[in-house]
Amino acid sequence: MLAHIDENRSLWALRATPREVLPSLVGDLDCDVAIIGGGFTGMSTAYHIAQRHPHKRIVLLEARRVANGGSGRNGGLMLNWVNGVEPGDPGRAAAIWRATCAGIDLVEGIIREHKLDVRWRRDGTLSVHTRESGAAQAQREVEALRAEGLPLQFLDRSALPARLRMVGALGATFDPTSGHLDGVSYLEALLPVLQRMGVHVYENSAVTRIEEGATHRIHTAGGVVKAAAMVLGTNAYTTRLGYFGNRLFPLFAHVVATEPRTAMDWSTRGWSPDVAGFDDDLDRIAYGCMTTDNELVFGGGHNAAYGYGFGGQTAWSGRADYDAVYRRFLQYMPGAGDIKVAHRWSGPVALTWNRICAMGVRGDAKNVYYALGYSGHGVTLANLAGRVLADLYDQDDRTWKGLPFYQGPMAWMPPEPARWMGYHAMTKLTGKTPRKRGVKH
Repeated sequence: MLAHIDENRSLWALRATPREVLPSLVGDLDCDVAIIGGGFTGMSTAYHIAQRHPHKRIVLLEARRVANGGSGRNGGLMLNWVNGVEPGDPGRAAAIWRATCAGIDLVEGIIREHKLDVRWRRDGTLSVHTRESGAAQAQREVEALRAEGLPLQFLDRSALPARLRMVGALGATFDPTSGHLDGVSYLEALLPVLQRMGVHVYENSAVTRIEEGATHRIHTAGGVVKAAAMVLGTNAYTTRLGYFGNRLFPLFAHVVATEPRTAMDWSTRGWSPDVAGFDDDLDRIAYGCMTTDNELVFGGGHNAAYGYGFGGQTAWSGRADYDAVYRRFLQYMPGAGDIKVAHRWSGPVALTWNRICAMGVRGDAKNVYYALGYSGHGVTLANLAGRVLADLYDQDDRTWKGLPFYQGPMAWMPPEPARWMGYHAMTKLTGKTPRKRGVKH
């Protein structure tokens, strides 16, 4: 039952506790670190640098409100792994998994240390395999990774819920360390923590121009920030600042969320209440998560579940075919046709050509820090990025050297109009998103 809903606001934003908008930047100021972007990347970086350097002046500039972008308009899954990476051996794969699991640990640690009132759960997710070869390979990989000490489990078809078998699932990998995070509730709860740590946060302070140098000059409509170091925590919006324009591909994901039901109700319809969510192995990935309030969030699974605007638009203005997303939802949850869809929204996702994200430092003075291109795994990777960038700020890359996202080369993408034409031609003809296949690491 798909109701008519006009406003493009996520479930996470609609149920956030109201607060006054923070003041915009007015006038000029100097700081040690200027962070652009009030999402997971920017606020996580602010937290870790402020924690280590309490006497440094840190300024965070947000174009609208905290969690306005992809951090507040995603599908809610907090997953392990780096999209696009095909590890060449179990030891290498285990190192990548442990790095991303550390990102989830960081989120949990911050929530617990500061007693944050956040909607989240960490009781595992399923990765569904729909091809015989993929299921067989996943089973072999899980066995090898368990030998490396990872707590993964492979479930064969007979162990899967009937609703997954109905959509062709032949097996699934269960990761008990992944889960769900309401990004708006997390970042809103983290905001006063940052302020107590001395971070100066300005909302409605969009950056209009950057003069990069040994000391950066970062312009907004209300003033200029001069900073010894700058962090690009803008992910899908980064190209608007003049960075990575031929390396980043902003895509919009269209998502629906149901009204809340009881855990027992969902259980009778085939959703196991002790699993936070799932994703599948199709190119147009279908995914779903169960919130702590028993709403089911669903996205993907169809060409119409994603949209690309000419020139890499970062504000979706096209038609979002939520009906197609809903029809795919009913394939995964055939007994849920009477449950009302109460929310629907479109959120920006930043893809790289090979789907591997990049975190590093650049610029003539080596003082521009960036993390972006999470390609669907941003809830985990963007929070991990704060720790990575704080280490790089401290000139300590020992933990990250050799991992695929650290100083990773971002593959070149064709310019417009070839990019727009190629995207729409390929998705229409093949149902797949254009990509350069990742190499084994």
